[in-house]
Amino acid sequence: MDAFLQRLKRLDAYPKVNEDFYKRTLSGGIVTLVAAVVMLLLFISETRSYFYSATETKLVVDTSRGERLRVNFDITFPSIPCTLLSVDTMDISGEQHHDIRHDIEKRRLDSHGNVIEARKEGIGGAKIERPLQKHGGRLDKGEQYCGTCYGAEESDEQCCNSCEEVREAYKKKGWALTNPDLIDQCAREDFVERVKTQQDEGCNVHGFLDVSKVAGNFHFAPGKGFYESNIDVPELSVLEGGFNITHKINKLSFGTEFPGVVNPLDGAQWIQPASDGTYQYFIKVVPTIYTDIRGHNIHSNQFSVTEHFRDGNILPKPQPGVFFFYDFSPIKVIFTEENRSLLHYLTNLCAIVGGVFTVSGIIDSFIYHGQKALKKKMELGKYR
Repeated sequence: MDAFLQRLKRLDAYPKVNEDFYKRTLSGGIVTLVAAVVMLLLFISETRSYFYSATETKLVVDTSRGERLRVNFDITFPSIPCTLLSVDTMDISGEQHHDIRHDIEKRRLDSHGNVIEARKEGIGGAKIERPLQKHGGRLDKGEQYCGTCYGAEESDEQCCNSCEEVREAYKKKGWALTNPDLIDQCAREDFVERVKTQQDEGCNVHGFLDVSKVAGNFHFAPGKGFYESNIDVPELSVLEGGFNITHKINKLSFGTEFPGVVNPLDGAQWIQPASDGTYQYFIKVVPTIYTDIRGHNIHSNQFSVTEHFRDGNILPKPQPGVFFFYDFSPIKVIFTEENRSLLHYLTNLCAIVGGVFTVSGIIDSFIYHGQKALKKKMELGKYR
């Protein structure tokens, strides 16, 4: 048994030295102190990394089908009144939605950007169409206007060309005009009045759109109804000078937010030069899945963007507005949160202690032998 213990003793890789042979130096104490501080800092850093999960990234081909895309936006137009602003969507499959009113809130802004009114009835850009004729059609160019009295005419020749004339015709019949919004003359006059009232205002629009997951676009078009009607409205001559589509994108994202996502258009602002025109954003949407440490999946999207301004001083004159054209990448990004193993953490701690201890020992040895050699040369008179 004693022989076995003696053999085991000879395997000791850490022979002990009698303390009488130790020599302690000032430089050694400084190196030890610095090494201890470095070890402590590295220990804290490694411990923090252990408790925070790491994220692994993987790229796969996107094979999903039939999904929908949610577009979240918050955009401010400081020079376009809410009455003239409308939003449309369309995609390459032929699906179109005009003048969207649901899931959108608009805020009227004064010239200083302060909120005048906030309404959640939708964006509802008002449209003015050609006047409704008595015979049921719309007024054509060169044709004389004779508005309908909606059944309250006293003769076949009677015309009601204003909201007040319709009211008077109803009054003579003893009828009540319960919903003037359905009367063409009243709706037109209300539109003109709102445009004149909000002439110097701005508009903040925020909400979300639900679109098909195919290439398409959504756009904010000021005065769309006025341009499409192609009629002369003297009261709206103020619009003939064009629109200032200066805008600021407070928020634009596709899908649900997830940790670490970067939306490149958040906070982006563009100021229109002298002429009006169309500002276009070309967006490449990258489908993304984020899996957290508990295994919960967040299906979302990232995107990159380029932009272009199309001047309005060309023919044919483009529709003024802000257009967002989006397309999808065939590659899907998968982020997965993972915890580091305890064994990996302990291994790194041992590496820190051993590495710092070894390096500090080399530095201390270099300093000690350097001082010793210098002192010896000074004693021999080589250095004065």
